[in-house]
Amino acid sequence: MSMYEVYVHIPFCRSKCWYCDFASHPGMEKYFSSYVNALDMEIQSCSDKMKEKGSLHTVYIGGGTPTVLPKDMLCHIIGSIGEYFGSYDDSLTVEANPGTVNEDYMLKLLEAGANRISIGVQSFSDRLLKRIGRIHDGAQAVRAVRDAQSAGFNNISIDLMYGLPGQSLRDLIDSVNKALDLGIQHISIYGLQLEDGTVFSRQKDIGRLELPDDETEEQMYDYITSVLPSHGFRRYEISNYAQPGFESKHNLGYWHDVPYVGLGAAAHSYDGIMRYENCSDVTEYIRLVSSGDDPSSQEEASDMNIRIEEYAFLALRTADGISMKSFESKFDRSFNDVYGAVVKKLTGRGYLKVDGDNVHMTRLGAKWGNVVFREFLL
Repeated sequence: MSMYEVYVHIPFCRSKCWYCDFASHPGMEKYFSSYVNALDMEIQSCSDKMKEKGSLHTVYIGGGTPTVLPKDMLCHIIGSIGEYFGSYDDSLTVEANPGTVNEDYMLKLLEAGANRISIGVQSFSDRLLKRIGRIHDGAQAVRAVRDAQSAGFNNISIDLMYGLPGQSLRDLIDSVNKALDLGIQHISIYGLQLEDGTVFSRQKDIGRLELPDDETEEQMYDYITSVLPSHGFRRYEISNYAQPGFESKHNLGYWHDVPYVGLGAAAHSYDGIMRYENCSDVTEYIRLVSSGDDPSSQEEASDMNIRIEEYAFLALRTADGISMKSFESKFDRSFNDVYGAVVKKLTGRGYLKVDGDNVHMTRLGAKWGNVVFREFLL
């Protein structure tokens, strides 16, 4: 039986982080209740057609900051998903900001049906947290993990970042060591990307953003990719590491072409061929759904080459890489006809490896992933 995933977007936050270009907005507390009501309606309207397509595999509630909502509202959303979509096969993840939760909040999430928590830490350095616009400090980050553990969560992920303004290799090592000491099951660790429209992008434009040099950032990358596996965290995707059995099944679904439905303002959906996007304006989303109108619109249809490229890029991000049989089944084209020459070239350079049916990046290939991805452009 086929499966699908559900993503719910909470577009609210207490304060916009300086690197963030996600659809998230501070100061919109007056819309919390009407937004949750609109989500209720969208959940109901989408559930029947999705249940016909297969079983619900995973649920992910992200943002923004889902835990900026009062706990009763967030628990109500989880309850509505269970009521209308039915039970999930694997996991229901909630993203949390350490500055917005306590043990009681975590306990209520667990009781409502969440079984995985993803805590946005980014760094345990108070100096760096202030520098990137976070609302919490390092002690609150540690306490959030401890509160989740005390509440009963045994599947806990944290996010960390490297390449931050003013960050040294020693800063990164300290944060990674603190994360490892917490006894968590999953670590996502991302290099800073400067996105248009962010505070950091504006600071860079006026020459006020001092980032680590290339040599230091490469040292950070090499440290991460060596130390986390040595502590039992398998690198199963370019930026994600997990203890055995604790990989993010929801994100693996994205990378392995599983259909998903996105609920809420700015959420995206994918039916296996076409992609759809909900309107990003919160008040317009509320108005449309409350009026019984569809808040989504079909994104511009991709031609076959773009679909193949997207499939290849996403699969290559994972440790398993591309299944040639799955590729051929989906596109009715020979993998070797499309990419045989590319694979031969990149295996010769040590960037790719072929294991039976799978083509995946080597450790060197993952380090220079953009070089690999460029070769897969058609």
